[in-house]
Amino acid sequence: MFKFQVLKRDPSTKARMGLIETSRYRAPTPLFMPVGTLGAVKTLSPRDLRGLGATVILANTYHLYLRPGHETVKALGGLHRFMAWDRLILTDSGGYQIYSLSPLKRVTQKGVEFKSHLDGSMHLLTPERAIEIQEAMGSDIMMVLDECLPYPSTKEQAAESLKLTNTWAKRCLEARCGPGALFGIIQGSFYPELRLRAVEELVSMNFEGYAIGGLSVGEPPDLMYEMAGYTAALLPQEKPRYLMGVGRPQDLVEAVSLGIDMFDCVIPTRNARNGTLFTWTGPMSIKKACYTRDPLPPDPTCSCYTCRHFSRAYLRHLYMSNEILGLRLNTIHNLHFYLTLMEQMRQAISQGRMASFKEEFLSRYGEGHGEVSPED
Repeated sequence: MFKFQVLKRDPSTKARMGLIETSRYRAPTPLFMPVGTLGAVKTLSPRDLRGLGATVILANTYHLYLRPGHETVKALGGLHRFMAWDRLILTDSGGYQIYSLSPLKRVTQKGVEFKSHLDGSMHLLTPERAIEIQEAMGSDIMMVLDECLPYPSTKEQAAESLKLTNTWAKRCLEARCGPGALFGIIQGSFYPELRLRAVEELVSMNFEGYAIGGLSVGEPPDLMYEMAGYTAALLPQEKPRYLMGVGRPQDLVEAVSLGIDMFDCVIPTRNARNGTLFTWTGPMSIKKACYTRDPLPPDPTCSCYTCRHFSRAYLRHLYMSNEILGLRLNTIHNLHFYLTLMEQMRQAISQGRMASFKEEFLSRYGEGHGEVSPED
């Protein structure tokens, strides 16, 4: 069972507050999904994530297919049982990882033939295989297999790729036989007419939700906002909208204002491991020498476990000493920040003040001196 309903619309932006309901769990939107690529959010346990308020975790088909293998996961009771997570799991189809990680790949109408980045073995991922893998793992929300193009791409390249992606989407829909919801992925690069074509064709297939793919691939932020907003406005009001791989805190605020409901990104967890902490006035690099004797918490206004118990000086010491605890405490703080940001936006939407929330947040949130990287 998968149901989505919009509970409240903001009067001055396109933001909306909603609820995803499944037989397993209910997740309010807009929401942020911590990335657990290999069935684990790095340095945190499922109990940590529940305590932080996470409702959905993203796991990756490509990685789990290669190791330990979807049949192994299925034999051990599915991914929820395997990783002891009783809330929702969304699985990406693996198309982006093949594009970004595989040293050798060949795209055909049949699917994607690729070389494993682990051992060099060759594999063929078809739309049918992508669904088989995700259903074997027991995913609550599955993604169709798509092709992700780099930025920039020509209109001819984007049109040909879109045709392939939408053909694969139809095959994914036909291959589905389990209870998991299936989202279509809107491609089309940065060409509005191709995005429109993608929406028209995929909406006619009646997926449970729609993801906006092919953004956050190196384009300027303003172009990403423009295309995300344009695409979101074309999508059905009664279906959830998922902006894949985004992003920075300011990106989330902008995109929620454009009507997006779901997000994932490695930024909070990767940057935590690289010593960058997110605060309400911008990112800070805990590696800096100026924090050597700083007794303050990372963010004096934050209520997370890390900020309630530890100083900047201690966190810097842990990082400079290569102590694993430092990575864990940083990750707790960053995910608390992201999940609290989403909670505050849901509250702002429910009170009809998303426009003022956005203005206030962006006015006080600066770039700081962190080293924010979207790669994992």
